[in-house]
Amino acid sequence: MTDRPPVRRCAIYTRKSSDEGLEQSFNSLDAQRDACAAYIASQRLEGWVLVEKQYDDGGLSGGSLKRPAIQTLLADMAKGEIDIVVVYKVDRLTRSLADFAKLTELFDKNQASFVAVTQQFNTSTSMGRLTLNVLLSFAQFEREVAGERIRDKIAASKRRGMWMGGHPPLGYDVKDRKLVVNEQEAERVRHICTRYLELQSVRALKKDLDASGIRSKRHIWKDGTAHGGVPISRGALYLILKSPLYRGLISHKGQIHQGEHEPIIDEDLFAAVQATLDSQGPGETARKKRASLALLKGLLFDGKGHGLQPTHSNKHGRKYSYYVSAPMLRDVKSYPDGLRVPAADLEKLILGTLAARLRDETWLTALVSQVDEASRINQVIDAASVLASEVERQPIMKTEILNKLIRRIGVSTKTIKLQIDMVAVLKQLLPNRTDGTPPEIMEPVLEIAIAGQFIRCGKQVRLVIGNDDIDQAKPDDRLIREVVRAQRWFDDLLNGRASSITELAKRDKCSAPYISRKINLAFLAPDILQSIIAGTQPRSLTQERLKKVCPLPISWQEQHAVLLA
Repeated sequence: MTDRPPVRRCAIYTRKSSDEGLEQSFNSLDAQRDACAAYIASQRLEGWVLVEKQYDDGGLSGGSLKRPAIQTLLADMAKGEIDIVVVYKVDRLTRSLADFAKLTELFDKNQASFVAVTQQFNTSTSMGRLTLNVLLSFAQFEREVAGERIRDKIAASKRRGMWMGGHPPLGYDVKDRKLVVNEQEAERVRHICTRYLELQSVRALKKDLDASGIRSKRHIWKDGTAHGGVPISRGALYLILKSPLYRGLISHKGQIHQGEHEPIIDEDLFAAVQATLDSQGPGETARKKRASLALLKGLLFDGKGHGLQPTHSNKHGRKYSYYVSAPMLRDVKSYPDGLRVPAADLEKLILGTLAARLRDETWLTALVSQVDEASRINQVIDAASVLASEVERQPIMKTEILNKLIRRIGVSTKTIKLQIDMVAVLKQLLPNRTDGTPPEIMEPVLEIAIAGQFIRCGKQVRLVIGNDDIDQAKPDDRLIREVVRAQRWFDDLLNGRASSITELAKRDKCSAPYISRKINLAFLAPDILQSIIAGTQPRSLTQERLKKVCPLPISWQEQHAVLLA
């Protein structure tokens, strides 16, 4: 008898680009899974065994790896729970050559392989790899061509004034894929425009509409959940007042086309609203003041719990903004451990981190599944993308948004800890829950730790992201020049090319005391010298640090203490 082959654990991965037909009792994903299961069964003599866990991505494109099931599969593979990934066709796995290269690397790293049951090829040979790359090239080409056709069709249709889908705006309903005036809502739109001309303020308009009980358009999703029917936000009011749609027009990528639908407001009213909006806009002084708004005020705290307050300094007509520990504003010397960090760097980091998390579809899927709203994940992903764009691009709204979503930001010299209010995030992404109760989740606060430190570079303080490690270090040309010059001075004295430090000073046009202070850099400890040449020295070891500690001690141990501490 021969030895039994080793057990090979097989996972089936299925995917479908659209969600059409997924509600059927036997859909495309089921068909893919049955075909793959049958193939695995045919290989049972080779030790193939099907794992029970299912990995299905329904209604998700193969152009990206941002799919919940594929991410779960890769995580399980990294844990050593999967030996073979089985798919119906290779394009079910991905339609991107770049993503496939990443997947192949992950398969090799975890000693796993994959099989497409309807496409036979052997990736252990050069011809097999070529065949696979050709198949993937056509799959990617097919996806890109389909996307171009859809974009061209939308552009051509909008040039003809056609409505191309989406949520119908306030004032219109959709019938036979066309916008039809909803007279009751249209009267609401006209009231908003005329009332704005009377009040001359969007803020006052919102208060007036809220007091009158005027709400946004209510829409029922296919799954029966309701959307809208809430007080109209200021941002939505700006969109209503500026939208050319109500003049019977369609806009597309900055161009305006005559629409097929009937206008709701006449040209005179629309022109008067636009003129008032332009006149009420902020002037240059107000824009500059608003742009310099301290976005993180009230959210920042140092390691001892003191708040960081916004402040600024002016030099040569330029304004430098900072966040400073509150005790330092009263007396700098009384709080030597206080922080003074550049506002622009810190704000950019926090906004970018928050926006990146809001665009993480895997994280969003896991979050929404905690509140039994999984059927609305596509709606949540869209809403999160819009919210991320608001965080990044709308300075007027940033402060309001950040105060809602962020509980606290702890800042130390090495780490920044961002605490996100998850209940507030869900309220923003799911504003109209059917039962009206606030969402309950396992971890109401998400803390994100960001490795970073504030170091002095010349006369400026700079925020550096990441840890001090070899991969991130870069050679400092200024440091290297200092060391090379000191070694040249010493070599010239040693070999008689210069008789004294005074002669060196005359030749190099600098002072003799300066050379006396710097020349002992020629006696740096070997490991410190190697790290400077390789660029792996600590970020704190700068030219300014060398200037402060020169002349250096002769002892290498003391050099480590003053340069690497």
